[in-house]
Amino acid sequence: QVQLVESGGGLVQAGNSLRLSCAASARTFSNYAMGWFRQAPGNEREFVAAISRTGGTTVYTDSVKGRFTISRDNAIKTVYLQMNGLKPEDTAVYYCAADRTYTDYSGTYYSVLPPDYDYWGQGTQVTVSS
Repeated sequence: QVQLVESGGGLVQAGNSLRLSCAASARTFSNYAMGWFRQAPGNEREFVAAISRTGGTTVYTDSVKGRFTISRDNAIKTVYLQMNGLKPEDTAVYYCAADRTYTDYSGTYYSVLPPDYDYWGQGTQVTVSS
């Protein structure tokens, strides 16, 4: 069982920045591709960003490209989401998720699909005011 704990959410004005952190309890964190998702009221959970287990591959949804950066530090079992230039439409609960990879020998695998992820955090609220 892997526990994920997000932190760093809050209320900010449009144009400002936040950095979300997700601390994992996995014994071998480097075996997991990681992702960030978000869910606004009345909407389905949507993909935001993902990173391969080595950190060498990253992918973003179009609406956050150039503003958000996902990164990870396997030594301290933490994944980050740096969010710059925040907009009101970024308001949502943000979740981190872990995807156990068994055959990713190259360390390049990632997924944008929620069902591929095995573990989820409890979420952290991000609210962007205009």
